[in-house]
Amino acid sequence: MTDPRIQGIPGAETWRTIEQVLKGWSDDQKVYIEDNEGNKLLLRLSAGNTFARKREEFALIKRFNELDFPMSQAVSFGTCGEGEEKQVYMLLTWVEGVPLEECLTALTPEGQYKLGMEAGRILKRIHSIPISNDLSGWETAMQAKMLRRIKEYEDCPYHLEDDEHAIHYVKENIGLIHNVEKVWHHGDFHAGNLIYTPEGGIGVIDFNRWDTGDYVEEFYKVQFFDRELSIPFAKGKLDGYFAGSPPEAFWRRQALYVAYSSLFSIKWAIPFGIDEIQGMMARGRQAFQDYDAFHRNIPRWYTD
Repeated sequence: MTDPRIQGIPGAETWRTIEQVLKGWSDDQKVYIEDNEGNKLLLRLSAGNTFARKREEFALIKRFNELDFPMSQAVSFGTCGEGEEKQVYMLLTWVEGVPLEECLTALTPEGQYKLGMEAGRILKRIHSIPISNDLSGWETAMQAKMLRRIKEYEDCPYHLEDDEHAIHYVKENIGLIHNVEKVWHHGDFHAGNLIYTPEGGIGVIDFNRWDTGDYVEEFYKVQFFDRELSIPFAKGKLDGYFAGSPPEAFWRRQALYVAYSSLFSIKWAIPFGIDEIQGMMARGRQAFQDYDAFHRNIPRWYTD
């Protein structure tokens, strides 16, 4: 093999197919691999200065691999290339199937809800892995970060109409982040990072946004991405996670994270261009409608 991206990776001499994967928002380069025996793999290449973070990610994926559901399996990890070209590589198994966001709406509403239930149960299992990290002070740091980012939104040139309701909700309810249940986060658990497997189930990919924190924080993307794609799937995801309707304490913090993210996501999108800014503003407007400008805690799409 002469591809400079794979020089120094053990076993690369057996790879017969090397194709770049362009889908996704990650800073990683992603490459689809097939070896001489027909095994399918995903190669993730990252900047050399990400070694420590990526080593932690690889170790966490190995812990997730102990859970029994279709997902990327950890194969190998290390560095490749030399000098300024040095990169971190992570080799994972390829999850067979179709991106869920590309096929979900072709299913019946009942089928969409059923897959949402399965996704929710999988997320519950991810959150079941014990945390040994010292997270004392997490709540104080998280509150400060959210208020700082609300200020960044207020100072940016793009704003939603009637945004004062969301700003007020965040500032008045920030204290809800107190003594919360902390878990390992997948970090981006929505239909865009799930696979519809040949068996008709859910597979999980893309753990590169992992972190630790409030279990509720993992759910604000249900509002922004899952609800946008399929309300039955979004409902099922919540019902599957909680084995029934979510409790009031969840809804109150979920509304807080949704209000905060409705605003800060607009500031976040600025480097990606006007299309992304407008997309996030549209999602924010939808959240304002669903939550009656944050005069209600449970969104209309869940109750109606």
